[in-house]
Amino acid sequence: MKVLVHAELGGGVSEWKGVSGIDGMGVGEFVEWYTRNGGTLRHSLLSGNYLPQGIKFVEITKPNGGLCKLCISTIIDRVIQQAIAQVLSPIYEKTFSDYSYGFRPKRNDRQAVRKASEYVVMGREIVVDIDLKNFFDVINHDRLMYRLSETIGDKVLLKLIRRYLRSGIMADGVLNQCTEGTLQGSPLSPLLSNIVLDEPDKELEKRGTLFCSIC
Repeated sequence: MKVLVHAELGGGVSEWKGVSGIDGMGVGEFVEWYTRNGGTLRHSLLSGNYLPQGIKFVEITKPNGGLCKLCISTIIDRVIQQAIAQVLSPIYEKTFSDYSYGFRPKRNDRQAVRKASEYVVMGREIVVDIDLKNFFDVINHDRLMYRLSETIGDKVLLKLIRRYLRSGIMADGVLNQCTEGTLQGSPLSPLLSNIVLDEPDKELEKRGTLFCSIC
């Protein structure tokens, strides 16, 4: 049907909520900006001419050690991405696996643990733990866009999502374009990652494997 329109960050992400992007605009300034420029923004989005701004790049320490790359978009781009996610999420939620618990409404890792405990009670004794290292960083853009095009018929929206995937990261004053991966910290990234992971989830279901997927 056409429609128009496994990694954990853990703690630490919340401390960056509301932080301004490379344009310096804070959350409190957005309403005033949108009052003046909302019409122009809507027109550029609907016409397919909108270009996302660059990304601020930071590194945070994960609770279990090591560094996590976090990308901070401008407030404007975060609002746009959130709007896209709110429209697409209900559509994809209908198709996601019942065994998937990560970054989904009314689902969490505690529910996944309870489901895994049920498997133990059923007599399952062998557990295989699979961790997709640097998952967010290596997602193939072309394959992801193909998956999206199977459901989304709006070419303007698809082009905008691809532009967000390729948004440049500002580091040491240099803007570097992304050629793979999704941006951790992006409002759209959790949904896109679940769309990618739904493929192996469905394959495990087909094989009759009992599992819990936590992105």
